[in-house]
Amino acid sequence: QVQLVESGGGLVQPGGSLRLSCAASVMLFRLYDMAWYRQAPGKQREVVAVISSGGSTNCADSVKGRCTISRDNAKKMTYLQLNSLKPEDTAVYYCNKHPRSWDYWGQGTQVTVSS
Repeated sequence: QVQLVESGGGLVQPGGSLRLSCAASVMLFRLYDMAWYRQAPGKQREVVAVISSGGSTNCADSVKGRCTISRDNAKKMTYLQLNSLKPEDTAVYYCNKHPRSWDYWGQGTQVTVSS
């Protein structure tokens, strides 16, 4: 049974930074490519960043240059560092497997970028 718990969101001013964390309770976590997704009000969920089981990373064009995704397989954790935050980064952020997500989604963590 998969459980995903995201944390680290909050209210931040434009230009600020946040580090999001995701704790996964799943066997063989190290074998999965993981991703951070986000969903803004009225919009579809989108991929923000992906990290492969081998540690290769990629960030969406909308956050490229401002995004760092990392993982700690021993702790079954996935992290997302976002810098130079913009109001358009406001969304609920989730982690999940990539490209085919698990059916289960955590509660997400709200990121609000506003002055």
